[in-house]
Amino acid sequence: MYYLINHTLTDCSAEQCHDAAFQYVAILTPEQWRSQSEAFDMGIDLDIYNEGIFSTKAEVNYDSLTGTFVIPTQSSKAATPLKFAFALDEAGIVFIDENDTVINIIKSIQKNKKWKKPCLERFFYDFMECLIHNDLMTLQNYEKELDSIERQIMNDAEEAPISRNNEIRGDIRDLRIYYEQLLDIGQELEENENGFFQEENLRYFRMFSNRVDRLYDAATHLRDFTIQLNDIYQSQLDVKQNRIMTVLTVVTTIFMPLTLIAGWYGMNFRYMPELESRYGYPTIIILSLAIIVGSLIFFKVKKIL
Repeated sequence: MYYLINHTLTDCSAEQCHDAAFQYVAILTPEQWRSQSEAFDMGIDLDIYNEGIFSTKAEVNYDSLTGTFVIPTQSSKAATPLKFAFALDEAGIVFIDENDTVINIIKSIQKNKKWKKPCLERFFYDFMECLIHNDLMTLQNYEKELDSIERQIMNDAEEAPISRNNEIRGDIRDLRIYYEQLLDIGQELEENENGFFQEENLRYFRMFSNRVDRLYDAATHLRDFTIQLNDIYQSQLDVKQNRIMTVLTVVTTIFMPLTLIAGWYGMNFRYMPELESRYGYPTIIILSLAIIVGSLIFFKVKKIL
């Protein structure tokens, strides 16, 4: 598929794409790129297939700027990461994509964007904006979920879904890596090493980098939040364990003198005068109850219970 960058994206043929006075956008499959790459005269031998794309990056060549995009599932909401490549020069940009990822973005731009000053820089800015369009909402949803997990931890740590917190931390890690790579691309475009872009239009790439930087900061904040939740979770478990140990300590302390009494009167001595007394048994019962009540009052006063 071929488009001209006019006040909006305009469908055109391959011949119009190469002969037009406007900058162009082309979307090719890897097979089409291999057979038609010479027509674009970018002076590169770029063999693209999805299995060979591992990261989001840009590389400066003598006559072109090439790169790849890997959009993580957390950002795209797709089942697997979305991958495609691109090559551009001052005349236009070619996307190499095995799937419909780029086509869907282009159709959205064609439907929703109109430019007073059409140029390749503004188109590429809008294209990259579409890649992160919903990311702020995604991060906000993660934050709401983490807030819910925090409340559950405070209410009952043992029932809190702490494993979900760990999953979110993994998702945030992937997004932070993605944003770091997007920042590198934005800086590479802004440097304009080959002079493909007009100086007054480099501000678009600066704007994009600033937005990605804010997303990176938000993702970093959420990562720190997940670490704090793990600490709170462990702290709550420790508090609960301490309470259990306190109760066990109190029970042990109360029963120690009772055990002493039981052991004392369990000895087989012949001469124990209180054994012959009719008040010996109730006296021992009263003494035991007094020890229990006195111990409970003591622990209550000391705020141990």
